[in-house]
Amino acid sequence: MSVIKDLANEANIPKFYQVEQIFKTDHIEVKDIKNKVYKELEKIDVNSLVKPGMTVAITCGSRGIANIKEITKDIGEYFIEIGAKPFVTATMGSHGGATAEGQRKILEDYGVTEEYLGFPVKSSMETSFVGKTPEGHSVLIDKNAYEADAIFVAGRIKAHTAFEGPHESGIMKMITIGLGKQQGAEVVHESGFGTAHHTIPMFAKVTLQNTNIVGALGIIENAYDQTYDLVSMKNEEIDTVEPELLALANSLMGKIYIPEVDVLIVDKIGKNMSGDGMDPNVTGRFGTPYRKSHFKKQRIAVLDLTDETHGNFNGLGLADVTTKRVYDKVDLDETYPNAITSTVLQMVKIPMVLPDDETAIKIAIRSCNNIDKDNPRIIRIRDTMSLKNIEVSEALVNEVKNNTNMKVVSEAYYLNFNEEGNLF
Repeated sequence: MSVIKDLANEANIPKFYQVEQIFKTDHIEVKDIKNKVYKELEKIDVNSLVKPGMTVAITCGSRGIANIKEITKDIGEYFIEIGAKPFVTATMGSHGGATAEGQRKILEDYGVTEEYLGFPVKSSMETSFVGKTPEGHSVLIDKNAYEADAIFVAGRIKAHTAFEGPHESGIMKMITIGLGKQQGAEVVHESGFGTAHHTIPMFAKVTLQNTNIVGALGIIENAYDQTYDLVSMKNEEIDTVEPELLALANSLMGKIYIPEVDVLIVDKIGKNMSGDGMDPNVTGRFGTPYRKSHFKKQRIAVLDLTDETHGNFNGLGLADVTTKRVYDKVDLDETYPNAITSTVLQMVKIPMVLPDDETAIKIAIRSCNNIDKDNPRIIRIRDTMSLKNIEVSEALVNEVKNNTNMKVVSEAYYLNFNEEGNLF
């Protein structure tokens, strides 16, 4: 790597500033979540549909959702109080390496365990046939959920990373992809993300009509990864209410206020941060042509994977450079099933692998075209869910000072690389 190091050292890493981005801060305090969950379930009169002794499957997916263990526990305790027998079913399509054990491990990482909840957690890749779509597709859902007396769907509603439509990441997708497990998700993905705005609600409506889904709880988060709101929906309301909640979620979503940079540095990516490892709605680089972004950059450098992603490097293919540290952590068996199922293979390509953080950042700068190499425009973020505190290079500081949603909170400094050339 000596030649590469020599080439990298021709690039200049400038001084940086700590910057705070300002977003809407309204949220539900953790201590108030239980009351809110109970209020929402009472609002849709779920106890008129769930009778004592009935088993209830509560969905729980693979995303890193704020307070997910508390929300899930509170939903279950409500059902216990009305005499039902709740259990959590792993609802995450092909994630976790498309294995029951892998999906259970993801839930455990979020604290969603039988010990914490006080009721069972089930994980299986078996599916049951629900019915046919108007176009003749077989609709499948998780066997444990199908065999329960009732299903209650809980999930976060937010912008998807690969397509646009009235139903993106949310309840209808949870019903279609999450509950569909690997087999069901594969049927949906067969036609690609270009038709997902049509296929996801089409499949979900078959499940809504042919299973006992007694309601749903939409989770809305603010830009600080806090629970902004919890909104319940009856079975027949999900199709019409969810688009309104998606619009709300989009208005709260974190973003980078500066519209154009030369290099974006992302410290860590992972499935707990985004289905695409790093949210393309933040980075501005998508794995499909079906979404657009106003954030522009020439290069993206990814420095590490989160521990919670268990080697799943989905989204790394959207980076231009990465590190040997990332490469040593990648788990093909954990990653490839999801990519194969989604049919978006470019997400799991390996970018240029460099020995350390410093070399990766320098090569990202050096390979940019038509920029001021002595004073490059760079933004560094911890991950795409942590956008309150970011770092910007000197070339961007005036833009920060002229933006009322941003403020400089430090003096200028050089990035502190250790003896191995890494930042952490």
